[in-house]
Amino acid sequence: MKIFSENEVDSAAEVLTHDGVIAVATDTVFGVCCRMQSEAAQERLRDIKHRPLDKAFPIMAADINQVEEFALIEETGRKIMTSLLPGPGTVILKKKEDLPAYINGGLPTVAVRLATSDQLKNLIEKTGPLFMTSANQSGQPVCQSIEEIEQACPDLDGILKGQPSFGKASTIIDCTSPNIRILRQGPISEEQIQRVLGK
Repeated sequence: MKIFSENEVDSAAEVLTHDGVIAVATDTVFGVCCRMQSEAAQERLRDIKHRPLDKAFPIMAADINQVEEFALIEETGRKIMTSLLPGPGTVILKKKEDLPAYINGGLPTVAVRLATSDQLKNLIEKTGPLFMTSANQSGQPVCQSIEEIEQACPDLDGILKGQPSFGKASTIIDCTSPNIRILRQGPISEEQIQRVLGK
């Protein structure tokens, strides 16, 4: 397993473009990721995580323009995204009709995050959107260090050094209707969300 320094984004991107799977630091926790546009890479990610087939992966994008390539952003979702993201939040959006079924498990929705660090945004600009999920075995505690990632996910192709900011999973916000729902509480509070929506 290759350990990339924080400045070796190009080398980490090269691994991803060849359907590799690597660990990275997000703003919330350490994550493991692969290219969204590769079904083979997604299968590898699923094998490494031992993640059930019926659980779709969240998608990390560089910016809203990338999100619009695969998801429908309606008024409420756009308010949330432009005001609170990039940040420790995941939004649930309606998928575009032509989205390949493997990307979201055939569901009518996709879970989306925006890259918060320059390092992660730079990586995604080189590779396209990434499937991004917590660095752990499915159902197990999230890894808190590179050493824990190496033990929990020994089949990774690499780890890009970095440090999460919050150490807590993101707030999940269902934006598929005007009346948003918080599916998981995280660093972004309900009060912040309601303030953005003018409530």
